[in-house]
Parts: sequence; structure tokens; C-alpha cells
Amino acid sequence: MITGEIKSQIDRVWATIWAGGISNPLEVVEQLTYLLFLRRLDEMQTLEENKAARLNKPVERNIFPHSNDAKGRSYQDMRWSRLKNLDPQDMYTVVSEHAFPFLRELGGDGSTYSKHMQGARFTLPTPALLAKVVDMLDEVRMDDRDTKGDIYEYMLGKIASAGQNGQFRTPRHIIQLLVELTAPQPKDTICDPASGTCGFLVAASEYVRKHHSAMLVDAAGAKHFNSTMFHGYDFDNTMLRIGSMNMLLHGVESPEITYRDSLSQDYAVEEEKYSLILANPPFAGSLDYDTTAKDLLDVVKTKKTELLFLALFLKLLKPGGRAAVIVPDGVLFGSSKAHKDLRRILVEEQKLDAVISLPSGVFKPYAGVSTAVLIFTKTNSGGTDNVWFYDMQADGFSLDDKRQALLDADKLGVVPVTALTAEEHAKNNLPDLVKRWQERAGNEVANARTAQSFCVAASEIAAAGFDLSLNRYKEVVHEHVEHVPPQQLIAELKQLEAEIQAGLVDLEGLLK
Repeated sequence: MITGEIKSQIDRVWATIWAGGISNPLEVVEQLTYLLFLRRLDEMQTLEENKAARLNKPVERNIFPHSNDAKGRSYQDMRWSRLKNLDPQDMYTVVSEHAFPFLRELGGDGSTYSKHMQGARFTLPTPALLAKVVDMLDEVRMDDRDTKGDIYEYMLGKIASAGQNGQFRTPRHIIQLLVELTAPQPKDTICDPASGTCGFLVAASEYVRKHHSAMLVDAAGAKHFNSTMFHGYDFDNTMLRIGSMNMLLHGVESPEITYRDSLSQDYAVEEEKYSLILANPPFAGSLDYDTTAKDLLDVVKTKKTELLFLALFLKLLKPGGRAAVIVPDGVLFGSSKAHKDLRRILVEEQKLDAVISLPSGVFKPYAGVSTAVLIFTKTNSGGTDNVWFYDMQADGFSLDDKRQALLDADKLGVVPVTALTAEEHAKNNLPDLVKRWQERAGNEVANARTAQSFCVAASEIAAAGFDLSLNRYKEVVHEHVEHVPPQQLIAELKQLEAEIQAGLVDLEGLLK
């Protein structure tokens, strides 16, 4: 958790760049990303030099050679520790004319990030602005992985709060929910085929680091964690740079973050390669059959991207692999042949574990579309006995465009620091959801359909045309009203009539 002081420092850097003429929040993050990468490279070089001095050996890897570039500038001048002390004009020349060409050609770093620098553009407009930003960034303490990662997450959060490019930001607590439900393991190979800023991969790495820290001590485990465990695809180069840096600052050295249009015929599907998929793919898109991967169309004949992505997930998963993905509600009850075919495949040919209905305001202010989480396991041989449904009503934040916290910070999220009361549960369902998920094969099976979570037999779902909408199966509790038996009512009316005729009741007064 970063301090209020660090947040204030980042806010000031942000405001300085904004005032300097860059108003696109995504571009602000991109420019800060380049400078943070230069700073990180200098830290790596310093570590290499310290190691060499300690062992009395030559430096094994010189990221910044002791020589000049093609324009005659010393590579050593591009190191953050030297760069920050140059005068503004000289600093600007070094960054724009020397450091950026160096970054674009960089291969020695060995990280995924260096692969995505080819299209990097330096757009800070003036020497004075660059000098000011470098000075301010240098004051931000980034002593450990947690701080670096949290600072970058805070910056990415500002993309969303600025009201632009929000499509790249799945709320962090929803990401953590999917990670908690799938519980990544040390031997997993994890993929997000629509990775954006790599939020799902970052959260999965943090979960593994917290729950399986022993793998990072083992050489083979550490190599898998840093190089082969995490895979992301995106077809936006800016997102590739930002996502790679997000992983890097969270301590994953060289994840496979790759340029790829996941649904395109131009890219062959990597069949049965991953054991866990976490994703929030694009909704409501439509592709031409000619440009869509043929092996996906073999699974389901459709132009709808949300269905094609589900077909892709089934292709990418190994047998026994699992997925937790966000889909628009239309996937659950759409009446087209493609919709029904995909749902039938999930229920009859694979193992559909859960359908979690999300509140419609989860993605506000960017979209008000109703969504759900599908959790399934690839078996190629069926296995769905019961499907667990959960009706999430609240995620801890208001469901309007403001998305303000409804509880104190220690009571928010999937695993809150402080236990919630029944009244607070009504504002944050996430801890209850995780608890019930763990009981889905036990106590949950007996739940009534009026409960917040319940199970539905696969045979019943098949009989309903594979409709997966929660409201199809949920029963509403009707308020109990006492009814007077008809015979009693008739007797009372006759008694009243007799009393009126006998003059025992003032009829005019009764009518008033």
C-alpha cells in the first residue's frame, strides 16, 4: 500500500505533464513508463557493478556500455543517475536523440519490455518540462517491489479516473475475485488473451508470490515464474509497453507479453497450451468471417467477438485447465444457434463450474452493460453435474458513475482485513462469495433457489435450452399475507347486513 505522500508526489507529476500540454492520460502514463524504465535499467546496471566489485570480477552484463552511440554520445550519460544531473537542454537532447534510439534497439535487457520499445515515441514538448518531471520522479522512493507495483497501479488507476481509455481497466477488486476463485498454482501456465495493462496477470503473480513463495526460492520455480508462467496478448503496442512494465514493476522479469490479434486468421491458435485463463475480453464487437481464425469458426460459427473469445479459451486450455472470464449477459441467454451451441459445449462437453451474476454498475462510468463471470474446466468429456450460481448484489462501491467506496478500506475487497457484519455484507458480497464458492460441492448443493447462491443440475439446464441466466432458476420470496377464509368473510358480511337492517349500525356514518 503506497502512502498518501507518494500518491501526492505522483499526482503532482501527473498535473505537471498535464499542464505541459499532454492531456491524454494514456500518453501521460506512456511517457512516465519510458522514464521509469530508464531508471530501472540504471538500477540493474548498478546491481551488476556492485556484484562484480564484491566478487572482484568483470561486470557480466553491461546494459550501458562504456562507449559512445552512433551519434558520439556516451551511453553512460543515459543512465538515470547521470541524466538527472544534466542541465535541462542537455538532458532533453540526451533523452530525445540518444536514450530513445537506445531503448528502441535495446536487446540486452532480456525483458519482454525491451521487445515492445520499437514504436516508442518521446513526446514531452520542452526541456523545462522534462527536467521538472525527472526531478519529481527522482524524489519518489521506489525501494521495493510492492511500492513500485503499487505506484504503477495507482498511475493506471488515474487513466480510469480521467474518464478515458477505461476499457483497459477491469476494477482491481473484480480481478482479484477471479484470481481468488481460481487459486493459481506454482505449476500453472497462465494466459490473458486480451491482456491490456496485464491486471489479471499481475494479480495472479501476486497471489502465487503470497501463497506459494517457496517456488521463488527454487531455481527452476523462479525461472518458470519469471519467464514461462505468464502470457498476455494484445494488438495495441502502447498496451504492450504499459502491460509489460506493470509486470516488470511487480517483480516478473520476462513474461511473454506478445503482439497478437487473438481472433485473427493471421495468428495460429496455440492449442492446449495453458492451464489457467483469466480474461475480460472485448464485448459487442463483430468480425468478418474472412478475417476470423478458421479453427475458432469450427467451434462456433459466429461474428460476435464475445462468443469467439469463448471458443478461443476452449482451444487454448489444456485438458484439466480452467478459466474464469467475464462475459456480457447476452452470452447466458442469447437465442442464436451460436449462443446455444457454445452453452451446450460448456455444459455437456466440458465442466461448467459456476455462473456469477455481477451488478450492472461494475464497469461504470464506461459501460452499464450487465455482465457475469463464467468459471469452467476443460475436460473434453463432460463432467458438469451441478452449476453453482451466485447473485452478486454489491461489490463494495456505489453502482453509479461515481463508484464511491461504501465501506472503510479495511472492509473492502475479496479478503478484507476486518470481518464484515451482516449489514456490511449487503454492501460488499465478495468475501461471502468466496466462502460459498469453497462450499459449492457441499452445503451449497442443498440451498433453496431463494438463497443468494444455489446449484442447478446440468439436466435441468439442458431441459431449459442451456439458458444460463440466473433469473431463469432463482425463486423469489413472496411476502406472506394473511387471507380471511371466504366462508368467514361471507358470515361477517351477513352479520353486518342484519345489524344494518335492525338499525344497530349507523350506515351513513359507516360510509363516511
